[in-house]
Amino acid sequence: MNPTRLEDWLSHLERLHPKTIELGLDRARAVKERLKLVPTFPVILVGGTNGKGSTCAMLEAMLLAAGYRVGLYTSPHLIRYNERVRIDGRMASDAALCQAFEAVEAARNDTALTYFEFGTLAAMWQFAQAKIEVAILEVGLGGRLDAVNVFEPDVAIVTTVDLDHVDYLGDTREKIGFEKAGIYRPGKPAICADTDPPASLLHYAAQAGAPLLRINQDFNAVREAASWTYSGPGGVRPALPYPLMRGAHQLANAAAAIAALDCLRERLPLAQTHIRTGLLSARLPGRFQVLPGKPPVILDVAHNPQAARILSENLRAQYVPGKTLAVFGMLRDKDIAAVITAVKDGMDEWYVGGLEGPRGASGEALALLLGDAGITAIYTCPGIAQAYAAACRQAGENDRICAFGSFYTVAEVLQARGAKD
Repeated sequence: MNPTRLEDWLSHLERLHPKTIELGLDRARAVKERLKLVPTFPVILVGGTNGKGSTCAMLEAMLLAAGYRVGLYTSPHLIRYNERVRIDGRMASDAALCQAFEAVEAARNDTALTYFEFGTLAAMWQFAQAKIEVAILEVGLGGRLDAVNVFEPDVAIVTTVDLDHVDYLGDTREKIGFEKAGIYRPGKPAICADTDPPASLLHYAAQAGAPLLRINQDFNAVREAASWTYSGPGGVRPALPYPLMRGAHQLANAAAAIAALDCLRERLPLAQTHIRTGLLSARLPGRFQVLPGKPPVILDVAHNPQAARILSENLRAQYVPGKTLAVFGMLRDKDIAAVITAVKDGMDEWYVGGLEGPRGASGEALALLLGDAGITAIYTCPGIAQAYAAACRQAGENDRICAFGSFYTVAEVLQARGAKD
């Protein structure tokens, strides 16, 4: 008998495969064929070390502004699994997810799908049932062997290439670039928003016969005083508003999104007003998300060195008269020391807490690494909720709190705020 509640289904998914992560396409491809999932709508794949979520959000917002029926699949979620699957800008309901899980379960036979593989197939099944007009799929890990890559993209985007998930993807940008480029296809536009892509990515695209469009070469974003100008395969779009999402790097994400839509302009034409509306409406929780109030709270899921450097730049660009109090939690398989190095000059006090689960680093382990980096203002707490509460007690109106280091860190702060409110 199949589960009937979403939480029971999710528990079932967690038990199906002995490993949380096992890269490979054979399992998902076999079940995809049994489900007869052959999309008749355009598919956009979005990969990269950082910037995937923001790029997906902007693509969705622009396409929705033009009136298209859009399916969006992202990961991970912050609070509810439902966040991962969106149709026409709305999260999937528990009932819709359960129905999709049931369809995948019936088709998988004895194939032991991973949690992510099961969810990916269920998302695309929902998109097919809803008769959407375009699907945006965010790569979960890597690209070449990620479950979303069983679907043939009409255009594929790689946002950035940097060190993360080194146990699975390799310990150099060249190795990681090869894995990221694995979503590129022969004859299909391949977008790259990394200003200095590794040679492995360029070689992969050339060998695959994928027409590569590179930022600052084949498409551009030129800053102006109060607006910016895009130029690319579809021509020039002047006087565009800066994205609602904060950070200088968002301009590259926006340009990559527009370049991808340029490549699909014969099937999915968009007017200038649709681009403008999308830029001004796209938002993504946990990406330099500023929660208003005194003191303000900044949430950022930055969990690798590149993302931490971007966080540091964003903090420097936003003036604060008082101190910056860090609420910090990370997974122990991440490069914690490099993340600390990237942001330490912008933090005045550190409130650290352990994350639950086998991958979570303890507050004590984080405190030791902070001490190794020469940091002395460290307050160690049992968990993130306690660390956040301690920072709130100490912060004055002119200070700010920055909670970062993991999706789990941001989720626990949001849950703590929800419980408090």
